[in-house]
Amino acid sequence: MTSTTRPVRTPEEAAAHRRDVLLPLTGLLMALFVGVLSSTIVSNALPRILGDLGGTQAEYTWVVSASLLAMTASTPIWGKLADLYSKKLLVQAAIGIFLIGSLLCGLAVSTGQLIGFRVLQGLGMGGLQALTQVVIAAIITPRERGRYMGYLSGIMSIAVVGGPLLGGIIVDSPLGWRWCFFVGVPLAALSLLVLQRTLNVPTPVRADGERPSIDYLGATLIAAAVSALLLWTSLAGKQFGWASPTSFGLIGAGLVLLVGAIVVERRATDPVVPPFLFRDRTVVLATVASLFVGVAMFGSTIFLSQYFQLARGASATEAGLLTLPMIVGMFGASNVAGQLITRTGVWKRYLVGGAVSLTAGLALGAAVISSTAPYWLVAVAMALVGIGVGTTQQNLVLAVQNTVALRHMGAASSTVTFFRSLGGSAGVAGLGALLASVVGSRTAAGLADAGVDGGAAVGGGQVPHLADLPEPVRSIVMESYGHATSMIFLVAAPLAFLALLAILALREVPLRDTLDIAKPADPAAGAPATTPAPPTGPVLHGFVRADGAPAGGAVLTVLDGTGDELGRTRADADGHYRICVATGIVSTVYRWEGRPAARRVTVGADGLRLDVDLSAGTPADGTARTTDGHPGRHELVSVIEAPERERTGADRG
Repeated sequence: MTSTTRPVRTPEEAAAHRRDVLLPLTGLLMALFVGVLSSTIVSNALPRILGDLGGTQAEYTWVVSASLLAMTASTPIWGKLADLYSKKLLVQAAIGIFLIGSLLCGLAVSTGQLIGFRVLQGLGMGGLQALTQVVIAAIITPRERGRYMGYLSGIMSIAVVGGPLLGGIIVDSPLGWRWCFFVGVPLAALSLLVLQRTLNVPTPVRADGERPSIDYLGATLIAAAVSALLLWTSLAGKQFGWASPTSFGLIGAGLVLLVGAIVVERRATDPVVPPFLFRDRTVVLATVASLFVGVAMFGSTIFLSQYFQLARGASATEAGLLTLPMIVGMFGASNVAGQLITRTGVWKRYLVGGAVSLTAGLALGAAVISSTAPYWLVAVAMALVGIGVGTTQQNLVLAVQNTVALRHMGAASSTVTFFRSLGGSAGVAGLGALLASVVGSRTAAGLADAGVDGGAAVGGGQVPHLADLPEPVRSIVMESYGHATSMIFLVAAPLAFLALLAILALREVPLRDTLDIAKPADPAAGAPATTPAPPTGPVLHGFVRADGAPAGGAVLTVLDGTGDELGRTRADADGHYRICVATGIVSTVYRWEGRPAARRVTVGADGLRLDVDLSAGTPADGTARTTDGHPGRHELVSVIEAPERERTGADRG
């Protein structure tokens, strides 16, 4: 049952609660800030870095892609681990991996080393992105979480858009490019210390002493599938053609691995991305919206620094300052929306408003951006995009967290984050290829019309240095970059509109005031339909699964030898059921979404564990046999019986 009444606290209790939340949250936000910053701070520094290390254009692409691949592929794995093991320990491990990777990147003496260390850095970044939201969900109720999600969104927005500004300042300063990697190390170390002293989050406890199982095969297949598809979007058009054999090979491998991952996840005991999550309307729609928000957000904002430098002639530092309207829009909107969501308990209106603002900002940018457009028009477009991103990106995660049980919070949160990162990665690659194509063709056409030879200065697909170009060529290049940037916004706008449609289809559920979903207490509210059971007796318990996934809501009816009903219960969201029954021979009847199954068992004084797997195609009479006519491990209704060895007095009642 979802609560909409906020808990009443005395002023002293409220202050203590806020302090207990803000102290560990500060450590989390510091770590997240430096993690996201590391992916954007190098954008203005890479030409200098590759020049000093003697890197090639191909290695330039890999320095960018390596951390992005590792971050995106590892995000769902980190989230699933958070459902199985200590969240505090995992956060500390992610910060430690990121910190070591950053130090090694700053000490790299070759581009090969730098690429390898960027992979290590990306693994830590994936953990920080996934675990920050999971830990927040474990210590803050959804109703209060809106306020803190605003802080989270604001910090991420500043890191995404402000990274190029800081990178430009560092590169232009005597510190040198290595400090682009070193600058976040002290902050990461401080966050590690703060979290060690202040973070107190419970470790997941498995039902009935179950040992956690890790789906290694599923994790490997997911990571490999994502890597293959991201390699294609990142390198196609640069290292090989879009329609080349290499492209088809990567696409085919990615799709085959993805199908394999789906098959494995449907059968796994503890899948990395639980398939049953996608039976929830909110999870599906929020995931779709996050995917398109990621494309629009990263795809449009990552190229603004390049637009100001190459289309308007700004320096690296000036380009960062010119993006301030977007930073202010993101930070302000995320905090205002977060406060209003916490105050009212409703969230859909703010998501809808944010998606409308994002779509309008991208459409306006497509209409007005050029090398000669008035800056105030570009600033309005950037502000609208910033407001849209700040209002949507974290609140989509909040909507999902509000509908998911705490034990699946890691997998659910990281799934939404994963698809946003996937959309961002694909958006940067695809829109980057579009920008390069438009710039190349428009520059060539402009030079031909003017009868000017651009020479090697604008050839080979290299990013030009405006100061080195003669005046006629410089004007043509600037105009080309301005037009290409408007084309990026034009492509991103319909994708933002698709996100708006997905958000409009969301069904709003008021934010609850509890960390976990409360079990329904009465049948009118969708509670388990139960009939009186014996007040004492052995416990019949276990898990009901369907096609390898928890069959939440499956109904179990227990009958005695004469067919009279002894009791009835309903499995929880995780497929677990528990009921007191009499000793002796009883019949158990399971039903879930039209799939019945029946089994006669003998219940002893120590109780009985009965795990049932309902597979598609179960016969109507519930019987299940292997090909030899005897019950077997791979029967349609697979039952595992085990005596209850460790019970408390409560288990008998």
